[in-house]
Amino acid sequence: MIAALVKYRQAFLVGMQSNLVYRWNFALRGFFSFFHLAVVFILWGAAYQGNGMIGGFSLDQTITYFVAMLVLQFFISAFNEDYQISEEIRNGLINQFLLKPINYFLYRFSIFVAARLVSGLLVLIPLVVALPWLHAHLALPHELWRFGLGAVAMLLSAVIQFSIAFCFGLLTFWFLEIQSFVILSMAVESLLGGQVFPLDLMPPALFRISQFLPYFYQMYFPVAVLTGRLDFAATCQGLLIQSAWVVVLLAFNQFLWRRGLRRHTAVGG
Repeated sequence: MIAALVKYRQAFLVGMQSNLVYRWNFALRGFFSFFHLAVVFILWGAAYQGNGMIGGFSLDQTITYFVAMLVLQFFISAFNEDYQISEEIRNGLINQFLLKPINYFLYRFSIFVAARLVSGLLVLIPLVVALPWLHAHLALPHELWRFGLGAVAMLLSAVIQFSIAFCFGLLTFWFLEIQSFVILSMAVESLLGGQVFPLDLMPPALFRISQFLPYFYQMYFPVAVLTGRLDFAATCQGLLIQSAWVVVLLAFNQFLWRRGLRRHTAVGG
């Protein structure tokens, strides 16, 4: 057990070092991402003209939702892990992991955690710069339980994000290019993950259906918990469904991995 932890700790440290090389890329990406908030202000400010509340939430609560969404994307989203896995399969680099006592999923997940830690901490720089301007528009809830359960939701969301990316990467065992699958998934994720608008603004029936889809738990759920859009009962229920999706996706990853290796042919030393 300790030896295994040391092994993946090394992968984590290597991931930290390689991602710190691109620290300025992450920092600049974070700065430019905050420019999207200007669009959010303009669009939602126009929507709230003459309306004090939309869907039971004020303009400041909606702005807080999008700020939290932007920050959490840098902490838990899968950026290009699917393409990296695809590249390693296509170029045969994955062969080295088949001959060593290394779990490829845990190896890649260790690097994913390191990468998100670097990008997440770097996005705090533009957040601090923008805070004097944003402060008057942030409406964060004060219930302490939200921070604890929100942290659990973030951790499970990160596993879901990475598991979905891992699945798409493994599709390379069957398809030469996975770009079309990834683009389609990103489009669905943007809509059903609450990145375009808060999902609770949908009609109640559609919102209820979305709660049973994995996209709900990729970004919307942890953001909704942290920004006060879900109450305690809905949060506990959501954590149960989110945990179930984690189990399902991890099992599906193992299924794809075993089936994919049957098709894989390693050549050379």
